[in-house]
Amino acid sequence: MWGPVLLVLLVFGGLFFTIYSRFTPFFYFKHGLDILRGKFDHEDDPGDINHFQALSSALASTVGMGNISGVAIAISMGGPGALFWMWISAIVGMSTKFFTCTLSILYRGKDDQGKVQGGPMYVIETALNSKFKPLAIIFSVAGLVGCLPIFQANQLTQTIREEIFKPGGLFTTNVVMGNTIVGIVIACIVAIVIFGGIKRIGLVASRLVPLMVVLYLFAGVMVIIKNITEIPGVFSLIFHDAFTGQAVVGGAVGQVIRTGVRRAAFSNEAGLGTEAMAHGAAKTTEPVREGLVAMIGPFIDTIIVCSITAFVILLSGVWETEGLSGVTMTTMAFSHELGALGKGILLVCILIFSVTTMFSQSYYGTKCTSYLFGTKWKNSYKTFYILSTILGATVSLGMVINLIDGMYAIMAFPTMISTLILAPKVMAEARRYFSTI
Repeated sequence: MWGPVLLVLLVFGGLFFTIYSRFTPFFYFKHGLDILRGKFDHEDDPGDINHFQALSSALASTVGMGNISGVAIAISMGGPGALFWMWISAIVGMSTKFFTCTLSILYRGKDDQGKVQGGPMYVIETALNSKFKPLAIIFSVAGLVGCLPIFQANQLTQTIREEIFKPGGLFTTNVVMGNTIVGIVIACIVAIVIFGGIKRIGLVASRLVPLMVVLYLFAGVMVIIKNITEIPGVFSLIFHDAFTGQAVVGGAVGQVIRTGVRRAAFSNEAGLGTEAMAHGAAKTTEPVREGLVAMIGPFIDTIIVCSITAFVILLSGVWETEGLSGVTMTTMAFSHELGALGKGILLVCILIFSVTTMFSQSYYGTKCTSYLFGTKWKNSYKTFYILSTILGATVSLGMVINLIDGMYAIMAFPTMISTLILAPKVMAEARRYFSTI
């Protein structure tokens, strides 16, 4: 499903938004930071959470195992050059997020209880005619599955199995039972937060996510400073491999590009539509403001956090070890460079990142459920969501990646198609807003 059509839609779609907007959103990046700091917050504005909480909720979903495990998977599958294509995807993804998240406020809809809601399905239903309704349904059905926490649960369980429990313990003698117990514990932690709704999710995310990002960056910068003389060589390796491919880890350039774009999309979710659901809950009457806040997300998520992970892996040299992938590769890289301190910091970040991602993704799945079946089914989905963490803890990584990537691919088509159609509406709103500041 991640073939040429979807790659063209995401990459060239983002490039179109960038050129069509004449780079205008990038010129107002600082204004977006002012909005994020609460300079324009008004408590009486429609919505559930403020701009900072909206971005934190979106980042809670994006800054997670995709940044720690997903980057390692990208390098193991596509080679070091995959990072270059992650950067390209993130840059055009900033424009994509500006457009999709501006639309999520501009065309907010209402659920069956009359509460204001945002997201691609409401944009499609509100802004386009009835013949596009199937796109909204397809997005929501894929969102029910694609937003399940099975990837986070799988990689968190793997970390606990390999880094906390030692050989000879429960995981060695009875792997299935050990995984199941961890899955149950994770499910209980997630349940405490997600039944509180987006306000509780936003509150928790706004406290934990910035702290963990700073801690993770601190560890990564320590590795970079330690190996500062090798940085030019790493950049050379990334750029060279981006256009040649490594036969042993990715083959043709097309595979490198596909891997980089896919992992970047999984990490920053630009063009998938999930981020628009979080930003659609922001308290604001100005759609462009939330669009500017949203475009900060891919910059933090991919340009900064994913790059830190990739540099640590490439500087450590563990990426050349056959058979390593996912969170195991990243853990070994930090341990190799910083010893027990690096491993300890990474384990804390993995725990918090993976759990906060589960918090936000539950909100996305709940919104899709409410759209399809009504708000009375929200708690039923949350129960299903919590139980799925146990499933994610016990199945194989390959199965998890195939399922989630497939659903993300399906979600991208309705999101990008509707955004391309409505791009002129976004620019008309942007011209109006920018003329007032």
